[in-house]
Amino acid sequence: MAPHDHSRWGPTDQIGAGNLLTVEKRLAALQSVREGRVYDVSHEIGMGAPFMAPNQTPFLLSIWASWRDSIKRRRALGATNDAGANVERIEMTAHVGTHIDALGHFSKGDRLYNGLSAADTVTDWGLERLGIEHAPPMITRGVLLDVGGCDGGQHLNPGRAVTPQELARAEEAADASLEPGDIALIRTGWGRYFGVDNARYLQGEPGIDLPGARWLIERGVVAIGCDNMAVEVLPNPNHGISMPVHQHALAEAGVYLIENLALEELARDGVGSFCFILLATKFRGATGSPVRPVAMV
Repeated sequence: MAPHDHSRWGPTDQIGAGNLLTVEKRLAALQSVREGRVYDVSHEIGMGAPFMAPNQTPFLLSIWASWRDSIKRRRALGATNDAGANVERIEMTAHVGTHIDALGHFSKGDRLYNGLSAADTVTDWGLERLGIEHAPPMITRGVLLDVGGCDGGQHLNPGRAVTPQELARAEEAADASLEPGDIALIRTGWGRYFGVDNARYLQGEPGIDLPGARWLIERGVVAIGCDNMAVEVLPNPNHGISMPVHQHALAEAGVYLIENLALEELARDGVGSFCFILLATKFRGATGSPVRPVAMV
């Protein structure tokens, strides 16, 4: 879909490929669970989480702890049970840690998904449309495309673009042909540095480029996830373009991107397909949301 065209789901559509999350896909994914094992494929979000400056800011959490002044409060309120509450204030972007991008996160020129004008949609207080609150609950089949060993090491290196041919071989190894409504998770091995060596993690990353993105989207995936910061290869092999996968997936195709996944355990256990569950918090007008996705087998 060109950025100025309307979605195939109509001019008022705000969920894009989320329309492929049918009842049949949901039931089939849930019925595939045999052992009841759960893989948590998210990272902890803390003050040591990597972030891309300057458009991302560091995670900050501070606590207001009323137990410290509970005696004074008890005397003032007449309470006798010395109750204390701990409440935090959190400052962060929605794109730190394991998170999902809203369809309104990226534009191509002035155009967002479904032909919407960024000038009319993006306000100082959030997105008027295409915010993360519109992302549907995702309960469907996930397929792990493990390309981490393609170069003979434990991981691919920054600037290394994963090709459609390599994705196809990983799909064959997973013994699960991608179908409409599936979610593809790509393991490059780069996620091993998240929170361990942030400076290295942020130097760049292996990932898909436009040919790989198109190959996946043509198969009808709802979302593409990866064990890196941006899903796509950084820096792009074509130094004259920036973030083309974000533009194509979000603004043109309405396909969600899931970033900073933890996929090592799935790969270690040779899990190729699974019931994938991801629920985004409904932050109205937000361009993304922290998530805790799980894979069940």
